[in-house]
Amino acid sequence: MSKDQTGGEIPPAATELRDALTDFVSDFKSFRSDIEKKVEEQESRMTRIDRKSLMGVQRPALSAAAETEAPHQKAFEGYLRSGDDDALRGLDLEAKGLVTSVAADGGYLVDPETSATVASVLASTASLRAVANIVQVNATSFDVLIDHTEAGAGWGTESASVSETATPQLDRISIPLFELNAMPKASQRLLDDSAFDVEGWLAQRIASKFARAEAAAFITGDGSDKPKGIMTYDTVGNDAWEWGKLGTVKTGADGSFAMSNAADALVDLVYSLAAEYRANACFLMNSRTASTVRKLKDGDGRFLWSDGLAAGEPARLLGHKVLIAEDMPDIGTGVTAIAFGDFGAGYTIAERPDLRVLRDPFSAKPHVLFYATKRVGGGVSDFAAIKLLQFSA
Repeated sequence: MSKDQTGGEIPPAATELRDALTDFVSDFKSFRSDIEKKVEEQESRMTRIDRKSLMGVQRPALSAAAETEAPHQKAFEGYLRSGDDDALRGLDLEAKGLVTSVAADGGYLVDPETSATVASVLASTASLRAVANIVQVNATSFDVLIDHTEAGAGWGTESASVSETATPQLDRISIPLFELNAMPKASQRLLDDSAFDVEGWLAQRIASKFARAEAAAFITGDGSDKPKGIMTYDTVGNDAWEWGKLGTVKTGADGSFAMSNAADALVDLVYSLAAEYRANACFLMNSRTASTVRKLKDGDGRFLWSDGLAAGEPARLLGHKVLIAEDMPDIGTGVTAIAFGDFGAGYTIAERPDLRVLRDPFSAKPHVLFYATKRVGGGVSDFAAIKLLQFSA
């Protein structure tokens, strides 16, 4: 029998309990040591896996981006800077899903980023493009089918015979595409400077030229080698309106609004448009006309014009948006200086998605010319969707 520290005897049961407790503590320490070791091994294994994941997943993605973007951008930049087109010709552009390629008639379709920059600037400019219907085509023209009448309908009973109803009458409006071009130039010394962002510069210059030319053509273009603008169509008094002409509403005074109840002309203009178009309609005028209109008040002395409450929100006139287009004519005798309509339905802009650039280092030495072209057309597609305010008695 075991003895304790005082020399007394320890019962057998207590000895067995002590030994069992000692073994349990020893086993628990061993178990904990094994668990800690396995956790460390697991963490080490996961760290290696994560490292391999970063190396095996992210790097191929970067490589893929380099294969699709870097060679293409580098090749296009090389062409702009030095005229080196071998790299462009050597790229398997179709296989890489790129839109840039050698054009059959000379020049190159620009890279996607440059093309997107130009398109973004054109879309954000204050021109008819901001509200018109825009379609992408791959042909020389775009045809719009117009249904002048609706299919007939009738009432009947179970036993009565059904008579034939009228069928719609379709008309076709063809909008041809014309070549719009810009030709910015830069010195070869500037192009040789690696710090010069030649693609950004080219996109900015092309977009600026195209935006001004387009904006003018959509308003005043005569349809000869350019889109046909809304101001060049034949007009007729709205009471005698007919298809193919734009209806007009008179102000009641030559070259100005009427002396009394001047706002009535604008109200008449709004309600000269059919209800189906008014929901999406907006006013179109230049800044000088806007400065006159925003001074008009109703019979209770309230301004008809209200500025946007948030930054970038357009002003409103009689509850409808106002688009300031500087190519609209000034107020004058007999002039239709204000347009009102659903331009999304009434005016269609058709364009090809490609934008081409041809480098010319010979015609303007020591400068290099960049001849950029795109094809675009425009025309009225629904003569009932646009009305004009004529400043005449």
